[in-house]
Amino acid sequence: MEKNSENIKKIASMIDHTNLNPCATKKDIEKLCEEAKKFGFASVCVNPYYVPLAASLLEGSEVKVCTVVGFPLGSVSIDDKASEAGLVVDEGAREVDMVVNLGLVKDGDWEDVFEDIYAVRCAINDVVVPGDPKIILKVILETCYLSDEEIVKCCECAEKAGADFVKTSTGFAILKGADGKLLPNGATVHAVELMRKTVGDRLGVKASGGVHNWEEAVAMANAGASRIGASAGVQIVS
Repeated sequence: MEKNSENIKKIASMIDHTNLNPCATKKDIEKLCEEAKKFGFASVCVNPYYVPLAASLLEGSEVKVCTVVGFPLGSVSIDDKASEAGLVVDEGAREVDMVVNLGLVKDGDWEDVFEDIYAVRCAINDVVVPGDPKIILKVILETCYLSDEEIVKCCECAEKAGADFVKTSTGFAILKGADGKLLPNGATVHAVELMRKTVGDRLGVKASGGVHNWEEAVAMANAGASRIGASAGVQIVS
């Protein structure tokens, strides 16, 4: 994909401009929101604490407020995850990225994987939102820890539970390399292709983690990603 003005606008509209740094400050979030409006990003993705601030800063713009639930491990109770989801929507989030419970996935407990996602979907739906907009739910699979079969099953559970997107990664996952060093792991072309093949055009696919430049963003889009989570959004489209 040539990096021309039309394609830059297209890729920008797919980006969730992200700052989930635990040390992020109010000024960092203000900058994030200004950049998102300037470049026409789909959303800003911030930690739950900053949802009210981001909602205030983006009021009247086309940029949505996205946040995370059960992040980054996904290993909280179903009730806690659902409660958090309802709260962040009430505070202004219009997109929620929840982390699947990986322990349940590894146990092959697909009924509870479904229930975990469905509880969040129901909690989101129960919040009365002014104007009654559609609240988008994305399910983070943390694909680097999963087999292809597990990725497919997670996608199926997410679709059955009413999710709108499946998402590759938190951006916080770490695996040990062949040399013994710990390395961050995020989206891969293979995972995105597999997820897209599984959900077809019924759900969106979000590639997140390790997308740092134009070439990587285009590769994810070509693989089937309809949304890209990145902290390097400005770098990607500049």
